[in-house]
Amino acid sequence: MKIFTSAAKLQKWCREKKRNGRRIALVPTMGCLHEGHLSLIETARRKKADEIVVSIFVNPVQFGPNEDYAKYPREEKADLAKCRKARATAVFLPSPAEMYASDHSVYVNEETLSKGLCGARRPGHFRGVCTVVAKLFNIVGPDFAVFGQKDYQQAQVIKRMVRDLDFGIDIVVAPIVREKSGLAKSSRNTYLDEGEKERAVVLSRAVAGVKAGEKAAAAKRRLRKMIDDAGLETDYVEIVSPDTLEDVKSVRKGDVVLVAAKCGKTRLIDNGKI
Repeated sequence: MKIFTSAAKLQKWCREKKRNGRRIALVPTMGCLHEGHLSLIETARRKKADEIVVSIFVNPVQFGPNEDYAKYPREEKADLAKCRKARATAVFLPSPAEMYASDHSVYVNEETLSKGLCGARRPGHFRGVCTVVAKLFNIVGPDFAVFGQKDYQQAQVIKRMVRDLDFGIDIVVAPIVREKSGLAKSSRNTYLDEGEKERAVVLSRAVAGVKAGEKAAAAKRRLRKMIDDAGLETDYVEIVSPDTLEDVKSVRKGDVVLVAAKCGKTRLIDNGKI
């Protein structure tokens, strides 16, 4: 497994692999890898990637001024060991200075799918996500990239960016990996104590508790009460069309339930398809 800290050197390596007919997959992460991330690497392998590049970069541009950039968990040594065990071909470990020039002034902004949900509550977040992912696409030049369904809105925003900017990259969305309790795997779960983890399970129960044919407004009220009664602070509960992320009035098969809530000081998200 090769380890790169230089974007130019990784780009040169990837271009050489492409010239030799190798099929490249990119798995973008912010590190603190868990089973969910490792399932993305496994998905890349199942999709017949010859080379699997895992990026590990806590992207400062997608964090707001009062968010957890400084304390976001970083476990570089353990992450590299996990990537090696998962048989990743290469890992990209850039510094912020490597990714962003001191006078950088160009950003990528999606203006429709990113407006609601987490985008409404985290101004600038998806601008940061799109910008760093676009940079990674340009550095690696993958045939396809693998993202997790847990960040459902993010996956849809990236798909739109790829479509509208003609990247020519396939976006693969891998299923959510959950703990035995049902709690969605997340690097931020490391912030939770045992009691908070038990309470946070209500999010997975909530997204599984909506049926086709229900009135969306009634279902959302019920889910919000479930989450509040469990001692979490509900941020949003929405039921949307899977591609447009627009609110629906009556729940249909294929619609998506998305929830966000604070458990203690930790903001968690979850989702599920009807």
